[in-house]
Amino acid sequence: MMPELNRRDFMKTSAGAAVGLGVLSRSTASWAGANDRVRVAVIGLRGRGRTHVGAFAPMENVEIATVCDIDERVFAERIPELMEEHGIKEPKTEWDFRKVLEDDSIDAISIATPNHLHTLISVLACEAGKDVYVEKPLSHNIWEGRQLVQAAEKHNRMVQHGTQIRCSPAVREGVQHLRDGLIGDIYMGKGLCYKWRDTIGHAPEEPVPEGVHYDLWMGPAPVKPFTKNRFHYNWHWQWDYGNGDVGNTGVHQMDILRMALDVDLPVRVSSMGGHFMFEDDQETPNTQLASFWYPSKDPKNDKGILMVFEVRHWITNFEGDLASPSKNNIGNIIYGSEGYMTIDGNSYRTFLGREREPGPSATGEGSPFQNFIECVRSRKRENLLCDVAEGHYSSALCHMANTAYRLRRTLEFDPVKEEYIGDAEANQMLSRVYRKPYVVPGGEAV
Repeated sequence: MMPELNRRDFMKTSAGAAVGLGVLSRSTASWAGANDRVRVAVIGLRGRGRTHVGAFAPMENVEIATVCDIDERVFAERIPELMEEHGIKEPKTEWDFRKVLEDDSIDAISIATPNHLHTLISVLACEAGKDVYVEKPLSHNIWEGRQLVQAAEKHNRMVQHGTQIRCSPAVREGVQHLRDGLIGDIYMGKGLCYKWRDTIGHAPEEPVPEGVHYDLWMGPAPVKPFTKNRFHYNWHWQWDYGNGDVGNTGVHQMDILRMALDVDLPVRVSSMGGHFMFEDDQETPNTQLASFWYPSKDPKNDKGILMVFEVRHWITNFEGDLASPSKNNIGNIIYGSEGYMTIDGNSYRTFLGREREPGPSATGEGSPFQNFIECVRSRKRENLLCDVAEGHYSSALCHMANTAYRLRRTLEFDPVKEEYIGDAEANQMLSRVYRKPYVVPGGEAV
């Protein structure tokens, strides 16, 4: 990697905003006690950002101090809605996240931007002394995830990842049953993401809408003309900004699979699929199968453990008793020698023996936002239920699946060095070349 980009370069933006990185070395004060008010800034106000506001708003001594979005059109619509719905006072608005990081009165930021901006904002926030709640996946590639883990450790920041199912007390109970041997020896876990996603069609190039700060939105990605299929939500299906559904909904299943199987990173990955049925602007697959192989922790077992994940975006069957009222089929199935377990959102069910007799089950939801605020106050990183390291490993699985898919071959991986073995082309995809000045610290710039 090339040396970190000179911080002065980051002051230059297409809009000429004089906001640099010099302020980012400052830290907010340590917490004096549990009654101190936590001032939160939410970055990204569409989609998940609204959920973030709704989660923090009712918490005692938590203030939504600032909301930030590169699309200034959203403020006139969303802020009155949020004030009425949640009873919050009118927050300050910003379109440039760097100004938010410059504000010493902000204690924590909550990030609901497109994937390609997650790590950049999070690392800079850690350097600025802010605690971070970041949506899934926390990285756009494997290298970024490791940089964020290191930044959280270096600056002693609370960094919570948005894989909220991990907070469910019911799911945690189910995982304990797995540890206790309820379904015997576990040999495979499968994640499902069967969702109804229609074609996105073709979108023409057009002028950037008034009020949209498109250069900042593109951030580290290459400059490309504006189209609606590179913008709100459909960015998920473009490699420059998103990671397909394996890195969108699928990262939740990856996280629970890792939790259930008690594993981090695999030593082998393969993935195949395609963008079937539709002819449109989508670059990522709408049908994808990924397999990960882990060596067993038991020296007597040389067969290892298999993890499988599958995306389907159209006509499909239901599998594993995971059908939701929306007709989607999303969740996990864990297979053992004495039965299997299904995990569907915040619920788990077990089926034991050859007759698949119903076993223990439970439903219960937890709040990753509440857990985050509690840890902001206590400064105990070990109490984060969705800690940055767990988020890094789960996000890395998504990136590994996509790398194997794009290269069309099975890849061997070193989970300690976090790099592919004997494959220079795959190792190039561990990171990206970042467009100045939007460079993740330590990254290669162009």
